Amino acid sequence: MIQVKRFENNPFAENTYLLFDESKECVVVDPGMYTQAEEMAVLEFIDKYKLKPTLLLNTHCHVDHVLGNKFIYEQFNLLPQFHELEAAVLSDVQVRAPMFGLRYEQSPIPEQFLQETGSVYFGDSSLELIFAPGHSPGHLCFYSVADKLLIGGDVLFKGSIGRTDLPGGNHQLLLKNISEKLYRLSDETLVYPGHGPETSIGAEKESNPFIRG
Repeated sequence: MIQVKRFENNPFAENTYLLFDESKECVVVDPGMYTQAEEMAVLEFIDKYKLKPTLLLNTHCHVDHVLGNKFIYEQFNLLPQFHELEAAVLSDVQVRAPMFGLRYEQSPIPEQFLQETGSVYFGDSSLELIFAPGHSPGHLCFYSVADKLLIGGDVLFKGSIGRTDLPGGNHQLLLKNISEKLYRLSDETLVYPGHGPETSIGAEKESNPFIRG
């Protein structure tokens, strides 16, 4: 059974996630740590529960989701993995970070990119890839079929959806992917978004003002 630990990081209140199971192998998703205190909070949790990070995943590569990529690489020798269409987004972070007044330690680049479909594996668990662009051109969500949980990045939020006014955004495509891919998951599926509190597919289908199921 996958357990999920959330850390709220950086000035954008971005959610960084650690996923782990009984094997103690651990996945780091969207490390947004910016301050030393934020970095230490993640390390201390990993140490306390004797976790072994084996994967570094990015749902997408906007600045707030990759600020800690280099830190995780230096600590655990893990290169980030994300969809190839996010490579240009990551490259653009060097320009955008100063615009927000942010210090940016340049992220390493993948040795291999994730595909639009398939799965990634850690310990005794697997995460299915769901390709859901619209907020960004190569956005991926990570879905555990067994545990009915979705690491959703900036696609679907509690009562909201991801913004689409950034380069590579596409509002209609985002709505289409939510409707045709995320809303087809079971209503019980817990959604862990890139910002804000968790929700469920059923709750959003019933009450999300942007797109109903």
